[in-house]
Amino acid sequence: MELNTGGIIGQSSSLRDVFRILAKVAPTDSTVLVTGESGTGKELLVRALHMNSQRADKPFVPINCGAIPRELLESELFGHEKGAFTHAIRTRPGRFEVADGGTIFLDEIGEMDLTLQVKILRVLQEKEIERVGGTSIRKVDVRIIAATNRNLEEEVRAGRFREDLYYRLNVIPLHLPPLRDRGADILLLAEHFLVKFCKSKERPTLKLDETIRRIFAAYPWPGNVRELENFMERLSILCDDDCIQPYDLPQKILDEVGDITDLPEIVMPEPAAVPMGFAWPKIEDMQKRDMDLKQFLDTIEERLLLEALDQADGVKNQAAEILGVKRTTLIEKLKKRQMDK
Repeated sequence: MELNTGGIIGQSSSLRDVFRILAKVAPTDSTVLVTGESGTGKELLVRALHMNSQRADKPFVPINCGAIPRELLESELFGHEKGAFTHAIRTRPGRFEVADGGTIFLDEIGEMDLTLQVKILRVLQEKEIERVGGTSIRKVDVRIIAATNRNLEEEVRAGRFREDLYYRLNVIPLHLPPLRDRGADILLLAEHFLVKFCKSKERPTLKLDETIRRIFAAYPWPGNVRELENFMERLSILCDDDCIQPYDLPQKILDEVGDITDLPEIVMPEPAAVPMGFAWPKIEDMQKRDMDLKQFLDTIEERLLLEALDQADGVKNQAAEILGVKRTTLIEKLKKRQMDK
């Protein structure tokens, strides 16, 4: 079956290198450490790893280790027994149990406290967990994928990250390049976002003036894809004309790129060869993944759900319209797959 890139858009050589590694490592159970600056799309890449894996029909459970207070993160990860702490009024399974059979994504792993790092190491080594306040050991079958925007080697040298955990996580390193190193992908993404936002705002799709294209390609986009996406949404609202002009841009971008007349011409790469038309899935596609019919169809449905949510920016009403189903039907399907968070 053709590689599902999870909605990651681009044709640059640096991104094609990422896809080559993705295709090789996704079908395995190897632990992957995804690195890259903030805003490069690490979660999209991790979801693509899951969707192309043998666990694609099982849960995908993300958790941001930097967004949850340290004292609550252990309970979120491993669960707790009733009475384990003041507000533990009932027993609750953790994310590792919820992800059993599937994939758990530990985002911003570099923010994790050293005491919890020890417990993560145990899961990697022994495939077992213990709930907070519990006494029994529980076996879990999960694939762990971690991501960080920190340099973990430097964190190890500084004593903020365990060396043994780093090597256990870094079995397969996968680096997502910053947008400034992806060449003409900047323009492909800018046009993609413009189409999406203009459509949602029911206005004709804005065009990129040639000068604007050169400015966009020269600007370093420190916030990466996230910054570009947010900026395209702003332009889709504030731009009065049908074509974006330099006067529509903030001064900081113009200052950063310098003299516009000195900016190089843009050379777009030849589109990557793709099969023409639509190809129905075949029995051999199902057999290659060692799935039965239900598992295969469930996996296809999950990918369509994810794509619809991505196109709708997470708005369930719009996603339901894209799929041609009722909102309640969509919500039921998301709950069934634990994708409703």
